[in-house]
Amino acid sequence: MKKILLVVILMTAWGTYAQVTMKGVVKDSIGNPLEMANVIAINKQTKKLDSYGFTDSKGNYKLNLKKNSNYSIKVSYIGKKTVEVSVNSKDSDIEKSISMLTDDTLDEVNITYKMPVTVKGDTIVYDADSFKSGTEKKLGDVLKKLPGIEVNDDGEIEVEGKTVKKVMVEGKDFFDGDSKLATKNIPADAIDKVQVLKNHSEVGQLSSVTDNEDNVVINLKLKEGKKNFWFGEVTAGIGMGTSKERYIAHPKLFYYNPKYSVNIITDVNNIGEVPFTMRDYFKFTGGFRSLGGSSNGTNFNVGSNDISFLTLQNNRAKEIETKFGAVNFSYSPKKTWDLSGFAIYSGNKTDIEQMTSRTYSNATIDKNNIPPAAGKIIDTETTQDQTDQVSDLGLFKLSSSYKPNSANQFDYDIFAKVSGQEQKQSTISNRTFLNANNEIVPINQVSTQNPFSLNQNLNYYYTLNDKNIFAFEAQHLWQDEDPFYNAKLEQLSFANLIGLNLTANPFDVMQEKRIKTNKFDAKLDYYYVLNSKSNINVTFGSTLSNQKFNSTIFEILNGNRTSVNKTESINDVDFTFNDLYLGLHYKFITGIFTFNQGFTLHNYTSKNTQLGSVVDNNFTKLLPDASIKVNLKKSETLRLRYSMQTSFTDVNQLAQGYVFNNYNSLYSGNRELENSLSHNVNLSYFSFNMFNYTNIFGSINYSKRIDAIKSNTQFLGVNQVRTSINSLFPDETISGRLNFQKSYRKFKITLGGNVSYAKSNSLITNRFNNEITNRLSKTFTQSYTTKFSTNFRSAPNFDVGYNVAINNSNIGGVKNTFTTHSPYMNLDVFFLKEFGFTSKYTYNQVVRDGETIDKYGFLRADLTYQKKDSQWEYKIGVTNLLNSRSLNQNSSNDIFISNSTYIIQPRIAVLSIKYNL
Repeated sequence: MKKILLVVILMTAWGTYAQVTMKGVVKDSIGNPLEMANVIAINKQTKKLDSYGFTDSKGNYKLNLKKNSNYSIKVSYIGKKTVEVSVNSKDSDIEKSISMLTDDTLDEVNITYKMPVTVKGDTIVYDADSFKSGTEKKLGDVLKKLPGIEVNDDGEIEVEGKTVKKVMVEGKDFFDGDSKLATKNIPADAIDKVQVLKNHSEVGQLSSVTDNEDNVVINLKLKEGKKNFWFGEVTAGIGMGTSKERYIAHPKLFYYNPKYSVNIITDVNNIGEVPFTMRDYFKFTGGFRSLGGSSNGTNFNVGSNDISFLTLQNNRAKEIETKFGAVNFSYSPKKTWDLSGFAIYSGNKTDIEQMTSRTYSNATIDKNNIPPAAGKIIDTETTQDQTDQVSDLGLFKLSSSYKPNSANQFDYDIFAKVSGQEQKQSTISNRTFLNANNEIVPINQVSTQNPFSLNQNLNYYYTLNDKNIFAFEAQHLWQDEDPFYNAKLEQLSFANLIGLNLTANPFDVMQEKRIKTNKFDAKLDYYYVLNSKSNINVTFGSTLSNQKFNSTIFEILNGNRTSVNKTESINDVDFTFNDLYLGLHYKFITGIFTFNQGFTLHNYTSKNTQLGSVVDNNFTKLLPDASIKVNLKKSETLRLRYSMQTSFTDVNQLAQGYVFNNYNSLYSGNRELENSLSHNVNLSYFSFNMFNYTNIFGSINYSKRIDAIKSNTQFLGVNQVRTSINSLFPDETISGRLNFQKSYRKFKITLGGNVSYAKSNSLITNRFNNEITNRLSKTFTQSYTTKFSTNFRSAPNFDVGYNVAINNSNIGGVKNTFTTHSPYMNLDVFFLKEFGFTSKYTYNQVVRDGETIDKYGFLRADLTYQKKDSQWEYKIGVTNLLNSRSLNQNSSNDIFISNSTYIIQPRIAVLSIKYNL
């Protein structure tokens, strides 16, 4: 790694030495500096663009030119005549100022050469070919090379620290609600321009009165040869991995014209490439957003009822078989009406094997049913899990947007999620009891669920005149969940609590649950525009929710299914929650400052019916919020935000009867739970300096939660019986994030870090005297990243970087520190005009309290051959070239500290053929 860094430094020094700098000031005819003027340098010998740039707020520009070359320097600016200057670069730097004359006939910048980057208002346009080296395969490969844009390993896109809400192609939504499908599938050679739309508003009438600072959208412009024609690729391949045959098939087709578009993505493989994970399914929103949430100060989120389904670690597992298919379409019957939608299917068979060590810190753990002595007892549990998962996931969406004129817009969306999931798990623990033959008997668990949800969205926007704007938004959620759980084990420490037959051997216990949710949100916004710099917003809104929760526990005795009739093990809950609110906000701009402040007055009512009794709650709360934005420059902003929020639990934590979390965890809700209150402060800063291509983003967040809903845990050995209560002690979190990126003509440097410190409280009940003690948990997590990347046209390109993650925890006085070091290097070489070679290597070292507990590395290499102007491409690819067998994951919570070793797929080699349409 040291040698690589030395080579990087020498290359950078050589590149700097071989250039001269031309700089100066661009002014108008009366001497005023012009900000964001385009300045380009075209080499007269090669006819190529060698350098480009923009002027800063003082009109300064800077170009890096080759020595002893003749250049045509061209300067362009909106409303000004283009200026062209001839320059001969010798051995010394050049200083030259340029004046521009007014040209009233120009409506826009007269670009005389294709600019790599152009900026107009809140839109940044990148010319994709200016950043391509020829080895890019997918959209994600292109975006990683663009200044100010980051793409993580999951395919999510960030611009100036903000997550991109959606990706569009030619102005049409591409699988609304997910950027991963775009970055992993859209061919790189089809992209002409990448448009970054900041402060994006889906509704034109509201763009001037609403705050859209966090809304960032990417729109892709296709090359002319890709419009009105089908394009895409068909890939098929076979390979080997250990003794198992491997296969892949990736047909992908795209069609775009002004009236309609179709995108078809399919993927079948057993080499571990998962295009759509279960985690992706649960977080996929289809573009739907909550109508309330942080905007009105109320958090009431419907929880998920899956029963401990394991998710992939680093998208890896021991074995994975994937079937995936997705179709996205858009159609415009007429100019005022747009239809769009998608259908996604993902079917996975996954084998997961992991070994986990959990260290419990707790004063009430009792080994062998012996009361603990004074002081703290630290207990450790080690488990080995073998898990088989089968999942079939489906998502469907249909959208309609009707805009008959500039004053009216009517939108309707319907989004459905349906799935069938089954997980079978065999667990061996150091606490597993032996049977009569002195044999270790594994704990067998089966979890299944077939959840369904239907979300509908109806919006109408009406502009009466320049002063009066109305917006009505309504959303309805219908959700039906039916998780089932079955556990077979020799001993169950809380069997008597739930009313099982204590003579059973083994215990064979099942639980059926059914949760139905019917939730309706609606709000009406009225905007009165006082003038171009101020407006008043009045909001009337409501949240109406009803949830029904039923659960029953059964056991198998002598081959017969018998219900457990103990009252404490049965749930039959009807929970209604209503929120009626009125909001008032005043927004105004003065100089470089934008102020937006106001309050929302809420009336909350809830009714919880269970166990033959009713718990009612009714109160009123005033929630203020405020923000101050300082526009230091056109692309430099400082913002301070404050909000007070109330948070409410849903029916899952209110159901008083016992519910299985898993074989060693039992949960009982609390029907007396009340809301929590939080104070939230955010300070953020970003700067995108086009003069020197430096992008800086930073933020600090502070949150204090009062009356937070916390766990109260009683231990039976390491088995847990939990309930929830409102804590008397506040929880506090402070976090910070900083990202620095600087782009040169051929290099890009990225430095970043995330730091978070949290104090939380949980309660532990002593099983012998029922005394409740408060446990203070402190966590301090840090992650830092450094990256140096190149972007040469013909020379080899590489990314070299170093990531480190540090997790410090102090749980109940027991301290642990996990540190993961991850240096990496990616290589991208195009040689002999027809061959391409790429490789990705990451090394990981996991250290616990100064002692190395795991080392592993991942290396992937691909060799491709494609004859010039041929549509056929041949590739040999090898994943996990070093044949690493496992990876490491660690985490902590208020009960234990966990470290897991996770078995992954072996080395796999695949020969594939791709045909480009």
